Amino acid sequence: MPAPSSRAVHPPQESSLPRLSPRVAADHAQRTRRRRILLIQTQAENAGAQEISRLVAAGLTKRGYDVHNLYFFRQSASFAPPPNTHYCVAQRPSSIVALVRFLWKLRQQIKQLNPDVILTYQHYGNAIGGLVARLACGAPVIANQVSARAAMAPWLQLVDRIMGSVGLFRCITVNSHDMLHDYARYGGLYQRRLRHVAHGFDHKQSALSRAEAQQLFALPSDGVMLGSAARLHPMKQLDAVIRVLPGRPHWHFALAGQGPDEPRLRLLAAELGVSDRVHFVGEIAPTQIGDFLAALDVFVFPSLAETFGLAAVEAANAGVPVVANDLPVLREVLSLNGEPAAVLVEAADSAALAAAIDRVISNSSLRQQLQHNAAGLRARYSVDAMVDDYVQIIEEAL
Repeated sequence: MPAPSSRAVHPPQESSLPRLSPRVAADHAQRTRRRRILLIQTQAENAGAQEISRLVAAGLTKRGYDVHNLYFFRQSASFAPPPNTHYCVAQRPSSIVALVRFLWKLRQQIKQLNPDVILTYQHYGNAIGGLVARLACGAPVIANQVSARAAMAPWLQLVDRIMGSVGLFRCITVNSHDMLHDYARYGGLYQRRLRHVAHGFDHKQSALSRAEAQQLFALPSDGVMLGSAARLHPMKQLDAVIRVLPGRPHWHFALAGQGPDEPRLRLLAAELGVSDRVHFVGEIAPTQIGDFLAALDVFVFPSLAETFGLAAVEAANAGVPVVANDLPVLREVLSLNGEPAAVLVEAADSAALAAAIDRVISNSSLRQQLQHNAAGLRARYSVDAMVDDYVQIIEEAL
């Protein structure tokens, strides 16, 4: 057996190891860690834009991204935050000093999170979040136009157009072909950055009967129950439904949502003598939407402007007949293979709106046809397809 060597074994000198430059080392670290995606949203509440960003965040997480959600402030106490949620401030800034503090905190949080790609949502999320993001880091910004141009102030439309045209947004997504055409009017560089990504949605199921669902939300079981799930805002034109109630004494109207228009709607109901038939359910969580829809006979969606109409699509797919305002985007979205999945009407015309609701209630063949067409909306608006589109856009931006 050979004697052990008496030579000492020394570790290699530092100079014998390959040395990476700081830039190469940083690039290597970037490649070996999970890509971090930051979703920036305005207020945290249970509304359509927040539901879409929740679905996108969950889908990107499943595909291996490190996803974080940053909200300007929390609007609703019932909002259930997704994983990795951060807030800039406790409430909406109400003074110049508070606004400056908010903007500074937003910049600091973006820098701290150090994202690889940023997705912004809603018009203020795009304008404020997109601009501060470019000041905080070099991550490409993907703006999501989930607000109709009609809902944006003229100065905000101008800011959005400039930001998109000068390249502050790497890509600008729209969720319907109608909105693609609408925003394409900006032309030039803005138009070239537009991408159509159809919204996906979760099927809102309920195991409750109509009576059980109505009991859950303290709704009466007699008569016809109309309903809508929306932010209580003048752009949603919910007063149009209240105005048809005096002529239909057996109709009730259930409203799921919160917002600044609630006092006006309550006052209108009192003036028309229908307060006892207008039921303000309040804001409900996305997991409760299916139960709320189960309580309804007709879902009414009289909104003045939409980019997609997620609430109406969810209701139609759940089997609730939908009567909606006759908007071009709703004609596009609430259809399958050219066949309507909802009845569209000029909602501001009280007589026409009441007649359309009457037709849906009394015509079983019409209801069955609407339900048949609406059943295919889930395949048309797949969550997986939506997330796959975002993965492609994110990878292109990287």
